[in-house]
This record gives sequence, C-alpha cells and structure tokens, in this order.
Amino acid sequence: MNEFKTSAELKQDARDMLKGRWKDAVLMNFIPTLIIIVALVILVITIFIAAESFGFWSESTSDSYFPGNSSSGTASGIFSAFITAGISFTFLNAFRDASYKIRPLKDAFQAFSKKYFLGVLLVYIISSLFTFLWTLLFIIPGIIKSYAYSQAYLIYKDHVDRPDLEQISALDCITESKELMQGHKMRFFLLGLSFLGWILIGVLTLGIGFLWITPYMVATNTAFYHDLVGDPSMDNEWETDDEWDESDF
Repeated sequence: MNEFKTSAELKQDARDMLKGRWKDAVLMNFIPTLIIIVALVILVITIFIAAESFGFWSESTSDSYFPGNSSSGTASGIFSAFITAGISFTFLNAFRDASYKIRPLKDAFQAFSKKYFLGVLLVYIISSLFTFLWTLLFIIPGIIKSYAYSQAYLIYKDHVDRPDLEQISALDCITESKELMQGHKMRFFLLGLSFLGWILIGVLTLGIGFLWITPYMVATNTAFYHDLVGDPSMDNEWETDDEWDESDF
C-alpha cells in the first residue's frame, strides 16, 4: 500500500518548491488579480452609469435582480478557473523540474493558450454542472463531488503534455479524477482546512496577504496531486475499486 504524505509534508514540499521562486509566484498571482480588480471597477462604474441613465435604481431594487450580476459572476468564475489552472500547471512543472523558471505573465495565462483552452473550459463547464446537480440533492453531496473532481485540470494537463498517455476528453478527465480521489477526499479536505489560519491572516491584511497565501495554497494542492500520481516517468496505474462509494470521503 502506498504511503502518502501528510498535510505538513505537502506544505513543506510547496515551500521547498517556492524557495527562490516567491517573487515570480507572487507576480503570477498579482497580475490576474489586478486585472480582475480593474475589470470589476469598470463593470461597477458601467452598471452605475447605465442604471442612472435608464432610471433602474429604486429603493425596492435588489442587487440580486440587477441585470448582469449573474453573467459577470459566471465570467469571473471561468476566468478564476483558468488562472488557477495556469498557476497549477506552472507549479506542477516546477515540482517535476527543479530548474524550471517561472514566467509570471506567460505562465499565469497559459490555460488560455490553444494547447489547453478548450479542455480547461470543458472541464470547468462539466464539473460545475455536475457539482450543481449534486448540490440540488443536498449541499453535502455537492461538496463531496467538488473534491472528487478537483484533480481534473492537472489530469488533463498530463494527458496533453505526455506523449505516453492517450488523449482523452474533458469528461474522461473528470472520471479519472473521481477514481484518483477514492480514499483521498478527506485528506484533501483536511489539507484545505489546515489553511484556515492563513486565510484569516489574508482577511485581516485586507487581502494583501493573499498575494503570498494564494500561491502557497495552490502550490500545496499541486503537491497533493504530484504525491498521488507519483513519478511521471513511470507507468503509474491508479488503483481503484470496482464499486465507487462516497463513504471513502
């Protein structure tokens, strides 16, 4: 039976990988964050001007019913997924190649490239849809499924980058993630839980701390995947049970 690393060991792996790369990692996170802030400011100003022009504002008007809120939220979610995927791809390269040099601007947006764009978009759409449908049953199954699908982006990257692996669809990546996470969803949950203190620090610093905390968290989550799949130079088989049971969470 494989011995997998503890949360503390994965965090140490992340810090070791980031050693000498912190500046580039922060820049990689800062650039898209700045873009999001600027875009949100522009969006708010545009909505405010449009509302004033057409007389949409009233005391009974709720933000939840204001045109554009849903679409802007969806666009923000997709953009964040692409950026997180790009940063994760970068860190996975760094874990596997000690000499890898982070290129903040190029690497942060690499998921938007022709090589990855369609697959990442489809993984996002399908996994979000599946998670939403499970959440309709009850919130807990939706949360469990989100953990089950969490490795799909990195699985997709591996299949795209490695000629020894067959090319598969976004749905297959999600299926492989679900299989890979059997017996590991609780480990991944506890790994995320271990960052609560850091998240609190990020909030107390008015978000500034997240410039360092976010790369640290993404790097640790990437270390989790790296630990699961092992040495990419070996022909790894991910052991799964014939029957999938949510009790392995």
